[in-house]
Amino acid sequence: MTDAAAPEGERKGNAPVSGRVLVVGSVNVDLVVQGERLPAPGETVLGGTFSRFHGGKGGNQAVASARLGVPVMLVAALGDDEFGATARAALAREGIGTDVLVTLDHTATGVALILVDSKAENMISVAPGANAGLTELHVRTALGRLAPHTGDVLLVTHEIPTEAAREALRLGRAGGAWTVLNPAPAGGLDRAVLELADVLTPNRGELARLVADDAKRTGRAAAVPEDPVRAAKLLLEATGDGSTGTQALLVTLGSTGAVLVRRNAPPVELKAPKVKAVDATGAGDALNGALAAALAVGLDLEMACRRAVVAASLSVTRAGAREGMPPAAELTAKLIELGIVAPPPPPEPDEAGVVDTAETDAGPA
Repeated sequence: MTDAAAPEGERKGNAPVSGRVLVVGSVNVDLVVQGERLPAPGETVLGGTFSRFHGGKGGNQAVASARLGVPVMLVAALGDDEFGATARAALAREGIGTDVLVTLDHTATGVALILVDSKAENMISVAPGANAGLTELHVRTALGRLAPHTGDVLLVTHEIPTEAAREALRLGRAGGAWTVLNPAPAGGLDRAVLELADVLTPNRGELARLVADDAKRTGRAAAVPEDPVRAAKLLLEATGDGSTGTQALLVTLGSTGAVLVRRNAPPVELKAPKVKAVDATGAGDALNGALAAALAVGLDLEMACRRAVVAASLSVTRAGAREGMPPAAELTAKLIELGIVAPPPPPEPDEAGVVDTAETDAGPA
């Protein structure tokens, strides 16, 4: 994408449009059982089918960004086991930079046990393994090599220790990069961490947890508003802990879409297109990866969020968290279909009257 496609005012400061996505987060192997319905506590449900996928929010979000045509590097920890070796190879096949991945001796790679029902709803239990061993020093060393700078997007997931997440956001902010925090899970995050993120991307439940925990720390009324806009605005307010540096929250609302709540602008409702859902496991990761990719190519925050919602919707149409991540051409086609972006102009023939069809190929979405 050129500067002409992303005019001034649609970039963060004087950010170039050739930024990288630097993901700091988890890598898991997903063991999935898909059945007719989810079991109740203590119940055994027979008749499911088993699949094994590569996962973890960090790995998934890195894949989501990479498939949209931007350079991606991943900071994460793997175990020294078979799962770790295959996970590293899978990331490399997606074109993700693995130079700063950490391998921990005598440690298991993270594993997620996932149940999915016929309506694409899911239940997930995670054994973090090596993800729990990613330290501030690991993050500092890796980002010291990568040197985040203006134009980059530092995307952090919270399936790693909070101290490591905080250090990643701090270094991203110090380098002038966009900082995006996906607060999943939401426990253990306070203003000292949240204020380092330019954008927070919680779902309804995570937003409620963030607001409730913040209320306890600041002494405000503990009731959490049901309206996601009102709840999000509470996290954008100054408190006794000091004014947060967060500028916006993109609150995901499941199949209905999301809402963008900014400090100095009206909220924007972002409706999701209608699709036939198969597996919603990776929808949030698709959204975060697409958001980061769009910011990295210089789009303004609102347009980046619109693209992210559409990417998340496309991701649920296929089984498997990573398997559903849309490539650039698919996302671009859907955005054109929905009228969110204009179709590219037809290529002009050369002097001999020959049309170069390569000019119409979809680039980074």
